[in-house]
Amino acid sequence: MSTFAPAQPALDAWLRDAGIAAAGDIAIAPLSGGQSNPTFMVQTAQGRLVLRKQPAGPLLPSAHAIDREYRVMDALRGSSVPVPDMVAYCDDASIVGTPFYLMDYVDGRVMLDQSLPDIPAPERAGIYGEMNRVMAALHAIDVAKSGLDGFGKSGNYFARQIARWSKQCHASTIPVSEAMTSLMAWLPERIPDDDETTLVHGDFRLDNLVFHPTEPRVLAVLDWELSTLGHPLADFAYHCMSWRIAPTVWRGIAGLPLETLGIPAEAAYIDRYEAATGRRAREHWEFYLAYNLFRMAAILHGIGERATRGNAAAADAIDTARKALPLAELGWVCAQQYDAARR
Repeated sequence: MSTFAPAQPALDAWLRDAGIAAAGDIAIAPLSGGQSNPTFMVQTAQGRLVLRKQPAGPLLPSAHAIDREYRVMDALRGSSVPVPDMVAYCDDASIVGTPFYLMDYVDGRVMLDQSLPDIPAPERAGIYGEMNRVMAALHAIDVAKSGLDGFGKSGNYFARQIARWSKQCHASTIPVSEAMTSLMAWLPERIPDDDETTLVHGDFRLDNLVFHPTEPRVLAVLDWELSTLGHPLADFAYHCMSWRIAPTVWRGIAGLPLETLGIPAEAAYIDRYEAATGRRAREHWEFYLAYNLFRMAAILHGIGERATRGNAAAADAIDTARKALPLAELGWVCAQQYDAARR
């Protein structure tokens, strides 16, 4: 984490006027991680908070909706899905340059490498089992009772998402790969009939979870920017992309000796989710993966677009955006496997 500096006068005054910080100095420092909404640690005499804001500059349509992040985490307070406590939302862009929100800081482990090199092998299965459990709990949330029944549209999730990310790619100024173009044509013609709607996170992965310092227990699920009402198997398959992505490409575990590492195989991980939820994922699994690899490539394509505009949140945005091509190509492989299996 970077060195703390005094909070800028407008934020200092806002925090005091809102009663969030009283006596004592207020300091702020950027938190590492993430290509999306800039995130900061705010230190006050009363404790530590996290501030998340939109990136500066022009944004693609519907991107960086931090008001939705705030709303969904506030709605999940006290539920079976652990989230930080929300403190305040501010839509006054004059304070820090964009709208922002504050939440409690959750102290714990954030692990980036899905092979879990710093975790003893006997404990790795527990980490993976806990991720699976929390995702199943998320997809069991009663949307109406949580006050989130208007959080998104019900039904037709794949068609809407494919159209959304295709439109974003077409609206960008950087070239779209051949594999992405193929997926944009293929996906709308292969959407399964198994329509279902639940709350979905949209970016559920290891490094968006805060684990207990010593136990295989999730203390908080973070980064809800892409959350909506959608298809739970789309959400789950996104989470499972790492079994198909090699570490040399991006954050994956494909090709690693999973049994030796104590990490469950993809099939066993799917079994666990199916047993917990009663859903059947396997019939259209390669479609779900093709869709998610397309969607992830589109997200990275958007990061590349922001990098060309000079308003990407992370310094390595250009390198991250280059990963859109191999992910799209991997998605096209899944698409061809899906077709081959159904002939």
